[in-house]
Amino acid sequence: MTSSGTCHAEASVELELDLQDAWDVVVDWSGQSRWMLFTRVWATEQDGVGVGGGVAARTSVGGIGFTDDMVITNWDPPNECTVKHLGKIVRGTGTFAVTSTGSKPGSVFTWSEDVIPPLGPLGRLAWPVVRPVFELMMKTSLRRLVKEVAA
Repeated sequence: MTSSGTCHAEASVELELDLQDAWDVVVDWSGQSRWMLFTRVWATEQDGVGVGGGVAARTSVGGIGFTDDMVITNWDPPNECTVKHLGKIVRGTGTFAVTSTGSKPGSVFTWSEDVIPPLGPLGRLAWPVVRPVFELMMKTSLRRLVKEVAA
């Protein structure tokens, strides 16, 4: 848990794409639906582009789920996009950062989340148990992204 009371999770992956191509893939909101585990994603406000743009994600398993509405608070292509989660279940921020590896083609995509867990103190107390599962889901999604990029 961070000093601000949020709980941090993070996962990274190398992509065999140059910086701009990697950026284009990770902010292709509807395209995320192909690689993000249990989630369908789409752009809302401003087509999901720029500060104030909107994104929504429906995460569900077996018909049970929730929709996560987000607003873009930082837009710095081709390097970083931060969204603020606006929902009752998922709150906090998520950041997609893309950096060049210096090799051609090559980039690193880092997905981080600083979430305010539901259930207040109980959610924060449970974070050490929840975090590894959450990061495993993130890493599984990123492995699916690598396969999609390679296809």
